[in-house]
Amino acid sequence: MKGKETEVAEKEIIARPVKKQRRTVKLSTAIASGVIILVVGIIGGMRANDLIVLLGNGQNKNTPSNLDFSSVQQVYDQLRQKFDGKLNAQTLIDGAKKGMVAAAGDPYTVYFTKDEAKQFFSDLNGTFSGIGAELDKKSDQLVVVSTIDNSPARKAGLQAGDAIVKVNGEDTSGWSVDQAVSKIRGDKGTTVKLTIVRDNKQQDFSIVRDQITTPSVTWNEDTDNIGYMRISSFADDTADLAQKAAQEFKDKGVKGVVLDLRGDGGGYLTAAQAVASLWLPEGKTIVQERTDTGVVQETLKATNSNPPLAGLPTTVLVDGGSASASEIVSGALHDNGVAKLVGVKTFGKGSVQDIVDLPGGAELKVTIAKWYTPNGKNINKEGIQPDVNISISDDDLKNNRDPQKDKAFDIVKNQ
Repeated sequence: MKGKETEVAEKEIIARPVKKQRRTVKLSTAIASGVIILVVGIIGGMRANDLIVLLGNGQNKNTPSNLDFSSVQQVYDQLRQKFDGKLNAQTLIDGAKKGMVAAAGDPYTVYFTKDEAKQFFSDLNGTFSGIGAELDKKSDQLVVVSTIDNSPARKAGLQAGDAIVKVNGEDTSGWSVDQAVSKIRGDKGTTVKLTIVRDNKQQDFSIVRDQITTPSVTWNEDTDNIGYMRISSFADDTADLAQKAAQEFKDKGVKGVVLDLRGDGGGYLTAAQAVASLWLPEGKTIVQERTDTGVVQETLKATNSNPPLAGLPTTVLVDGGSASASEIVSGALHDNGVAKLVGVKTFGKGSVQDIVDLPGGAELKVTIAKWYTPNGKNINKEGIQPDVNISISDDDLKNNRDPQKDKAFDIVKNQ
């Protein structure tokens, strides 16, 4: 997305489903629970310009249509003859595929084996065994992007921005997000030890893994009749639950809404579209996808002819764990003038991935475009600055205070 993994792996914005719903991966974005949710990808339905994607965007038209793998065979021949150990042919082939894709130099373009692909989609749907932390890489360092509500990671005290330097005593230098996810996740009831660096200080956390299944949307109304909607990820159930929340707000005549996207690493593009359409009338731009050469691949617009929350004073809570689909929604509501953003700068995942089905159940997650807010801003690596910048201190956390949420409610009440 998030991109965007959860151990929950990264969440990404996955662009479009071909035969199956595609996810957006934020980070991006892995949750330390074993969910590989790539912040980059938002998943949507098959679109007309999928043909463009299948034919290519033109940037690699001068790249050979067929690669000469003779040198790879030579390496294999020497390895087979001289290696002191047992080789597995399929593992070597998968490794070659992973290496080729990784050589593209994009952390969100990844080859998944059949088992990895199965885990990827399972995690994206919100059920996994792990600690519930979303991970990504920044400056070649594994970092916590966010933690899932009520997860072992959240309860243990992991925070967005924590750098993971060791897992069970193993140095994480050079690890991919996928490697970290595979090491951190595990059976319910088992323990994983993480060594993190926060504010230049090293700390150890022993966290007991658990089965994590949570609805992606929760909501309530406060005593002043202000609606509060919390979206923890843009998952399969998000569109329906958010619509249900919005209808309840409308039926109860709420005076305004606070939308909380803090720590939400991303998910399905279609879910982001559905959420933004609760405020934006049909035809309003939500996000635009463009290639590096400036070619517009898709302009995603609001679809609701009668948005239930249109006209209501709204604030959106964001932080460094808000990535991918969260940034799309917050950017769309902000740029269309229907909401103010409160909190701290978002993660900054501004690319879109597509998922390509490969033989044998493998998958290729490939970056196909960059996304831009309605005002034409691509926030990749920059994030979105809130209208009201307010942070949460360690003292706030210790005393169970939430000045960001308090400020968001105050703004709505005074509009």
